[in-house]
Amino acid sequence: MFSKATKAEKTTDASLSAAGDRKAPKPASLVSQDITLEGGIVGEGELHVDGVIRGDVRVGRLTLGDTGHIEGSVQAETVDIRGRIIGTVTAKQVRLYGTAYVDGDITHEQLSVETGAFFQGRSLKFQRPAPVALAAPEPEVQSA
Repeated sequence: MFSKATKAEKTTDASLSAAGDRKAPKPASLVSQDITLEGGIVGEGELHVDGVIRGDVRVGRLTLGDTGHIEGSVQAETVDIRGRIIGTVTAKQVRLYGTAYVDGDITHEQLSVETGAFFQGRSLKFQRPAPVALAAPEPEVQSA
């Protein structure tokens, strides 16, 4: 009734279904130190830049390494900057590390700046719409 083969098959099937439910993390795309890209980059994933990009970058998450350099606007959910950006940055969360150099406006929800980072521009906080309060109904005036 119970054999080793069926028991092994059952555990294999269970482990496959459990592993199939989880999504494997996607590796970050990399622009290495010896690469220069002319033109924009658009994607949903993570991008790590150690080289040079001359163009706009729109990704899910951007990590700019110490040798990374971007000339153009950056839009992402999260941006970690150790290198140099000449242009605007728009992200929910922005971190400027001690080696960062940013010349442009940063629009953000959260901004952290380490000692030693260079930032020239405006820090603009995302404007969340104000909650609309429901007005109380005015009492009716009865005339005599």
